[in-house]
Amino acid sequence: MKNFYLFLILLTSFGCKKNNINADNQTVKKVDLYLKNSLDKKYSEKQQSLYNDKSVELLSQMENSFFKRKSLDLVIDNYFYFNQWDKYNKFSKELLDISKSAKDTIHLAKALRYRGNYYYKKNVLDSSFYFYNKSEFFFNKLKDYNSYSVVLLKKGIVQLELNDFFGADVSLTKAYNILKKTEDYQRIYAALNSLGTVSSELKEYDRAIENYKNALKIVSNANLETTEHQTANCYNNIGLVYLELKNYKRAIYYFEKALSEKKLKDENQLLYSNVIDNLAYSKFKNNDLKNIEKLFFESLKIRDSLNYSSYKVLTYIHLSEYFFKINDIVNAKKYSLNAIETAKISNLPYYSIAALKQATLVDKENSAKYSEDYIRISDSLQLVERNSKDRFARLQLETDEIIKQKDDLVEQNRDILNYFMGTMAFVGVLFFMRAQRARRRELALTQAQQRANEELYKLIISQQNKLDEGKVYEKNRIAKELHDGVLGRMFGLRLNLDGLNKRTDEEAVQERLRYLEELKTIEQDLREISHELSREKFVLINNFVAIVNGLLEEQTKVNPAKLTATIGENIDWDKLSNTTKINLYRILQESLQNINKYANANFIKVDFKKDKKGNLILNIVDDGEGYDLKMKSKGIGMKNMVDRTHESNGTIEIKSEKDKGTQVLVVVPLEHKTIKV
Repeated sequence: MKNFYLFLILLTSFGCKKNNINADNQTVKKVDLYLKNSLDKKYSEKQQSLYNDKSVELLSQMENSFFKRKSLDLVIDNYFYFNQWDKYNKFSKELLDISKSAKDTIHLAKALRYRGNYYYKKNVLDSSFYFYNKSEFFFNKLKDYNSYSVVLLKKGIVQLELNDFFGADVSLTKAYNILKKTEDYQRIYAALNSLGTVSSELKEYDRAIENYKNALKIVSNANLETTEHQTANCYNNIGLVYLELKNYKRAIYYFEKALSEKKLKDENQLLYSNVIDNLAYSKFKNNDLKNIEKLFFESLKIRDSLNYSSYKVLTYIHLSEYFFKINDIVNAKKYSLNAIETAKISNLPYYSIAALKQATLVDKENSAKYSEDYIRISDSLQLVERNSKDRFARLQLETDEIIKQKDDLVEQNRDILNYFMGTMAFVGVLFFMRAQRARRRELALTQAQQRANEELYKLIISQQNKLDEGKVYEKNRIAKELHDGVLGRMFGLRLNLDGLNKRTDEEAVQERLRYLEELKTIEQDLREISHELSREKFVLINNFVAIVNGLLEEQTKVNPAKLTATIGENIDWDKLSNTTKINLYRILQESLQNINKYANANFIKVDFKKDKKGNLILNIVDDGEGYDLKMKSKGIGMKNMVDRTHESNGTIEIKSEKDKGTQVLVVVPLEHKTIKV
C-alpha cells in the first residue's frame, strides 16, 4: 500500500514534467544550460551566481511542475555554496509552498531541510529544530536513508547546542549507525565528534574519549585533514575531557599534541587560541605557573582580534583565577569585572553566570550582590531551558503520534480493502466477474489517492497547534519571573518610600535617591527578562547564607513585626544543589511578601535546620490573621511555592487558620536524593 502511494506521487510528478516540456521546450533547455553553467568551475563564482539567477528568472515564469521543483532544488543548493542566505531563504520558502501544493513529498522533505539550514545559520535554533524534525519524518517515510541520516546529524547538533543532551545522543547515534555503513567520512567524523561532546556533557567520560579517538581514526584513514585541523581539534577535545576528570597531566599531554600540528596558528587561529588557553589553564590547575600568564594573554589577544566575546569571557575568568592564586587581588578583581561586562554587553547569560561565580570568590565586599545577580539570571535561564525542552519533547511526541496514527490507519485500510476485495470477488463470481474486478481496481485507486492527500493535509494543519501552545508556555514563564522577582522588590520599595513621605531631613533625601537607583535597576531587569534566552550550566552558589540574611535584614526595614531567625550551624550548604538553593530563597521571599501584604503580624519566625535524618527544614511562622486554606487563591505565588518544592524533591505543608497565624514547613533532602523517612 505504501509503495502504491509513492507510485501515484511519482506518476503525477512525471506527468507534470512531460506536459511542461511539451508546452515550452525552449525555456526548459535554457534553464538546464544556466544550471549547468552555474556548476561549471571554469567560470568565476560571480559568473556562476549570475547563471544561477538567470535560471531563477525563467523558473519564476513557469507553472508548478516536477521540472520546476527539481530545478529550484538545484538553485537553492547553489545559493548555499555561494553563501547568499537571503536568496536561500526566499526560494526555500517557495519550494516548500509549491511542493505542498503539488503533494510532492520528495521535494517537501528537501524544502523542510533547507528551512532548517537557514534558521540554523541565523541561530534561531527553535525554528531550526522544528523544520529538521518535520524533514526527518518525511525522509524516513520515503526510505531515503542517506538524507534521513544527514537530517538526524543536523538535528542532533541543534539539540546539543540547546543543551538537550539526551535528545542529541539519540539523534546522533541514529545518524552514526546509518552513516558508518557509507563512505561519507566527513559526516561520520562530524557525528563522532558531536557524540564525544554529548558524552562529555552527560559525564560519560570513557565513552567521550572513545568517540574522539574513533573520530581521529576516521580523519587519518580517510585523509580528511584540512586547514580546519581536525586532528588538532580531536586532541583538544580529548584534553578537555581529561581536564574535566582533573587528570591535568594527561590534559597537558593532549593539548601539547594539538599544538604540535604544523601551521595550526596560521590556518586556524580560533582553535589555536582555544588550545593555548586550555593548556595554560591545565598547567595552572596542576600548580605549574611557569609562562602561563604569557599563554593567557596571547590567547586573549587572538580572541579579541577575532571578536569572539564568549571565548574572551573564559580567558578573563582564567586570568582572574590566576591572579587570585598569586595574591594579586587588584588584577583578579579587574579581570572578573571584565568578564562580567563582556558577557553583559554581548548578551551571554550563561557566561554571565560563570563570571559572577568568579567575582564572588575574588571580591568579598560585593559577593552578596554578585550572588543575588547570579540567582536572578540562573532562575530565568532555568525556566527558559525547561520550557524549551518541554516544547521539543512535545513536538517529538506529536510526531511519533502522527506516525503511529498513520500506521494504524494504513492497517485499518488494509483490513477494509481485504474485506471489500473478498466481497467483490464473491459478487463477481455470481454476476459479471470481469466487470466487477475492473470496478474494484478503480475504487481502490481512488481511495488510496484520497487517503494519501488527507494524511498530508492533516500533517501540515496539525503543526499550527504547537505555535499556540508555545505562546501559553512563554506567558507563564514571564508571569512567574515577574511575580517571584520584580514585583516583590517593587513592593518592598513602595513600603520604604511610604515610610519616608513624612520625613524631609537630608538622610531621607539620600534614602529616596538610593531607592530611585533601585527602581532603575528593576527597570533594567525588566528589559533583560526578554533577552535571557540561552543555555544554563549549574555552578555552586556562594554565600547563600549571606543572601538569606540580606533578605531578612530587608524584611525588618519594611515590616515592624519582630523577626527572629535561626540558621543551623551544622548545615553543610555545599551538599545542597543549586536548584534547591534558588527554590528555597524564592519560597522564603514569597512567604515574607505574603506576610507583609496580608498578615498584619506582630511576630515572625524563620528557621533553617537539619533534622536527624539528614533533611533540611525551612520553617516560617507568623502570628497574623491567617486565612482559610479551603478558599482558592487567585494568585500564582502559592502554586509557585509548591512547584519549587516538588522540583527540589521535597515536601511542603501549609497550615493556617483565621486569627491563628500561618506556618509554612518545607522539607528537602540536603543531597540530591529523595526525602529520608
